[in-house]
Amino acid sequence: MRLILFGPPGVGKGTQAKLLSEEFGVPHISTGDMLRDAVASGTDLGGKAKAIIDAGQLVPDDVMIDAVKEVLNSPKVNRGFILDGFPRTLEQAKALAKIFDDLSIQDYKMVNLEIDDEEIIRRLGNRLVCENDGKIYNMEVDGVTTDSPCPDCGGRLIQRDDDKEETVRNRLKVYHSSTAPVLYYYKEGGDMYVVDGSGSIDIVNREIKMIVKGTGV
Repeated sequence: MRLILFGPPGVGKGTQAKLLSEEFGVPHISTGDMLRDAVASGTDLGGKAKAIIDAGQLVPDDVMIDAVKEVLNSPKVNRGFILDGFPRTLEQAKALAKIFDDLSIQDYKMVNLEIDDEEIIRRLGNRLVCENDGKIYNMEVDGVTTDSPCPDCGGRLIQRDDDKEETVRNRLKVYHSSTAPVLYYYKEGGDMYVVDGSGSIDIVNREIKMIVKGTGV
């Protein structure tokens, strides 16, 4: 499996990537997780990225391209990969095409998960994260609040700065302006499949697997 999951923040790319990674035994490459790990570990990349992430802006193309190139050149992706959160700009898309050419990767699928902006804002507004282990909970689904302890470890649950409404609206604005050319790029190449991201997790997962197996449209 060589899969690119595309779509706005909060559409469910991470959830789907995790499910597919576990079922098919291929690594989930999340640029968001890569950056958050860098921030948490205090690396040079993390220091540069923190202010940008908190403001809902995109990390510079050259930084992301180098990070993804390094992973795709590593033995961990020998059996395939699921790219989540990359590419997000036209420059990144063209750079990824070159990386694929250099590595002789041709049989990949690009799935675009589409959803309404207001639903994104509602979803992310209900998301809380455990300060201890980073596990994500949903206030509606899991019945937790910022006053609740983490159901798993008892740690404090917080709302990430980049999940707050003002930041989410800015993230979506940046997403639409920066990624529209990417959509056109893949549409023109005939390499993109579209899935309605507003469906249940199971329905979206089933549609993606149909595409991966060559039985979906």
